[in-house]
Amino acid sequence: MSPQKNPKTTRMIILGPSANISQTELVRKLHMMELPLTIKSTCYGAVIHGEEEVVKQAIEHIREVDPCNIFTKDRGFPPGDPRRCRAKRGGAREGFHQLEKEFELLDFVSKALENPQRVEIKKTKKVSPDLFKEIAQECEK
Repeated sequence: MSPQKNPKTTRMIILGPSANISQTELVRKLHMMELPLTIKSTCYGAVIHGEEEVVKQAIEHIREVDPCNIFTKDRGFPPGDPRRCRAKRGGAREGFHQLEKEFELLDFVSKALENPQRVEIKKTKKVSPDLFKEIAQECEK
């Protein structure tokens, strides 16, 4: 099997809770770019599908609108794919509950992006085998 000439990719564009843009505005702006993309509005933002370079271009452009509150992630299937389409399968699609949990953290990520701070990580010392054995023996008692 030879590699595709123009590989296609699908990305989810997720609006953080504090985003300065609604999903309706997001989709409208994506359409206004007039790029050869499949664009689907979703409850969390949008899904875009097309040639990898075009998708990358759209994401770079749309993130300029609100760089600390617009996030993206890969999606393994294009919009409307019957293997994942909720309309054809019923119920929430696989990964939706994971996305819900990730969404809960996005406000923290947004705040960190808006107010970056230098962080120093202290390197921990290794526990000697003797101390580890001693701790294990204490736990067994």
